[in-house]
Amino acid sequence: MPEFTPPWWLRNAHAQTVFGRIVRPRRLVELERETIGTPDGDELVLDHLAGDPKTRFILMHGLEGSSNSVYMQGLLSAIARRGTSATAINFRSCARDPKNLSRMLPNRRPRFYHSGETGDFDFVANALAKRWPSTTFLAIGASLGGNALLKWLGEHPGQTTIAAAVTISVPYDLGAGAIHLEESWGGRLYVNRFLNTLKKKVKAVANTFPETTLDIDRVMRSRTFREFDDAATAPLHGFRDADDYYARSSSIHFLPKITTPVLCISAEDDPFLPKEALERARAAAPPNVQFVTTPHGGHVGFVGESMTYWAEELAVEWLLAQ
Repeated sequence: MPEFTPPWWLRNAHAQTVFGRIVRPRRLVELERETIGTPDGDELVLDHLAGDPKTRFILMHGLEGSSNSVYMQGLLSAIARRGTSATAINFRSCARDPKNLSRMLPNRRPRFYHSGETGDFDFVANALAKRWPSTTFLAIGASLGGNALLKWLGEHPGQTTIAAAVTISVPYDLGAGAIHLEESWGGRLYVNRFLNTLKKKVKAVANTFPETTLDIDRVMRSRTFREFDDAATAPLHGFRDADDYYARSSSIHFLPKITTPVLCISAEDDPFLPKEALERARAAAPPNVQFVTTPHGGHVGFVGESMTYWAEELAVEWLLAQ
């Protein structure tokens, strides 16, 4: 594995986390958009990258991301430079309007997505496999998308749809991650940013679907992920409460069942996950799930010395080598 060396002036975890989100473009490649209906009557927006049809990457973004997130565009650009095709899945309520990237497209059902939602990935992966039966499929998930990808792989030991997978900055233990963000000095800044858009989405769902019986006042008062997940994520998606959601959705519990070759890339200074949870995840993984951890890198950062994005390049190279 190539070593990751950040610039001397960009070693701080928070700087690594936010740097790319400030300076990187959100449109690096040309994508073809497709909207497909889901079995439950909703829609998923897929963005396809044209390339060699023999191999196709399936990409999943993180919390409140989309195919236009800078790391998704970075992955798609790395794939395009190697002449390979890809499909980026936009989670429900996350697809951006191509004419106005600040506007997210709504969904049609009284729900959206969460860290343990694997049904939509299963639906898309199988649909693409039926569409292109001679194609080899590889998968990459970042942050929340990586947690969902690992959970899906653990739910389907022995599956042959995805030949190999890579994850970047996965929050393996959702409960531990939520506590870590509450207690760390910079954590609340990230939480506030995410809750700002998540609350708006939940309020829109409640207004469109009054049968949801959500306590909107409680949702809007939430100041931590646990409070929000207790008031919104759990009731919207069939969990008893936040603890039930974390217990049933954390990928650390599914790692031992994975039989697919997987590379998990994480930084020890990830502000979204305590180091001890990363160590527990590594200990739980079977030999076919390989961990690469770096001292620096932040959360889906990994900005290298030459202003290249090390984890994205490694993810694509490793998968193609498989």
